Amino acid sequence: MIKLMSHLIHLRTFLEVYRSKSFSKAAENLAITQPAASLHIQSLESFIGIKLFIRQSRGVEPTTAADELARSIAPNIDALEFKLSSFKLGNIQGGTIHLVAPADFLYYCLTKPLASLMTQGFNIRCQTGNRQKIYDLLKEQSIDLAITASKPDEQQYNFLPLVTEKLYLVHAPSLSIKIGKKPNKEVLSQIPLIAYDEDLPLVRSVWSTLFESPIHTVASCIVPDLRAIKELVIAGHGWSVLPDYHCEHELKEGALIALNNRNEAPTNQLYLVWSKGLQKTNINFVRDYLTNFFHSNK
Repeated sequence: MIKLMSHLIHLRTFLEVYRSKSFSKAAENLAITQPAASLHIQSLESFIGIKLFIRQSRGVEPTTAADELARSIAPNIDALEFKLSSFKLGNIQGGTIHLVAPADFLYYCLTKPLASLMTQGFNIRCQTGNRQKIYDLLKEQSIDLAITASKPDEQQYNFLPLVTEKLYLVHAPSLSIKIGKKPNKEVLSQIPLIAYDEDLPLVRSVWSTLFESPIHTVASCIVPDLRAIKELVIAGHGWSVLPDYHCEHELKEGALIALNNRNEAPTNQLYLVWSKGLQKTNINFVRDYLTNFFHSNK
């Protein structure tokens, strides 16, 4: 029994290191020392006989064996943690939780977990906004939890990776003759680009991956809502870049065409963020619930 408990603790540490790609960050999240976290991984590697992480100048890189182990144990470890968290909540009423997230992420990804939290007695107050507004609200400490597509400052905030989105360059079938079957930057430059903002963060990532060069195209239309961008693209008014959960159905049904496939699609990480020192039981419960929800549905 003691050995079983020890292995469970080591697996929990492994999962935290795997997700944060850092021994120090994992130790902080688990409220243990970094040497203890390293010892847990060493013991686990010794037990299974396979190296799990490669140390780098900043953080660690999981091995293929670590990827396989994480996929196999994450749902079970997360489920156990969630069940323990629900018991830990005890008789405490859910209370009010203030959360901010990008509007489109709230629409596509947060409705189910928020509905579940409502049934558990929580009152959810949501705000939406761009990167600047999200970080302003965090700085003001007027929200409890935030979801952001940019990595937070480790000195100011605690955070966990929540969702890794894949990015697709998409257009409507009506533009297929003009664009062709293979990506061509000269052709794309002559067709209207519909983007989220002037900096083209998502577009730049895909463009760089496809063409290994910076993009110099100026967007024909700026719309700070990816849902509206998708509708404009479906209608054949131009091309854009969308995260996978925005357009998987449309790609499957043929309403949109992607010029890059899933294997070559660049990724963008979204994070769950909260202020350092935040130790309220109900907020911690929601934080753990959201983390478990998204990691269990990978």
